[in-house]
Amino acid sequence: MTDFIDAQGFRANVGIVLIRDSGEVFLGSRSDGRGWQFPQGGVQRNESPEEALFRELHEEVGLGPADVELLAGTRQWLRYRLPRQFVRRRSRPLCIGQKQRWFLLRMIGGDDRLRFDATSKPEFDAWRWVDYWSPVREVIYFKRPVYARALGELADTAFPGGPPPYPEWWSEDLLRGEPGPGQGSDSGGSRRPAGRVPEGATE
Repeated sequence: MTDFIDAQGFRANVGIVLIRDSGEVFLGSRSDGRGWQFPQGGVQRNESPEEALFRELHEEVGLGPADVELLAGTRQWLRYRLPRQFVRRRSRPLCIGQKQRWFLLRMIGGDDRLRFDATSKPEFDAWRWVDYWSPVREVIYFKRPVYARALGELADTAFPGGPPPYPEWWSEDLLRGEPGPGQGSDSGGSRRPAGRVPEGATE
């Protein structure tokens, strides 16, 4: 099966915000060395976003439906365009970016349930739990606006008593996807700290 790319060139995708009771969210270190991000993956043809959600959840972090509680999803597709250097011009159909449905999941089990070896090419090689807004700064620059929109829409469900305040580094430039001082265009937004690798994961 192949991922679905619409007539405008946007690849259908699901994004996963995995939160634990402390209010921290899961952030994975990409195996290709290109920084930190949430689990995400393409929606295949004839597959619903919800079906893609649980398939990607298992493939990328080893969790099944019994390990999580589905709390909410974004109402509409959230889109971002790929920078010109990341567009594969010779591929057909041409993909110019992604349209994503984001889902908020509460993790029920412990960290021992996390595994990265469900596929032959693991997406992540380490992880850490971070403050709710931190992934907006840490993800690669062109995904920051959509991360901010997704987390903003899901925040009231994640925190019924009110979401945490925006951090000091929050800025309009960040939300436009512009690299900050000392961050190149390929930067994930932060230095790569040591992460934890569960048993069976690939380095």
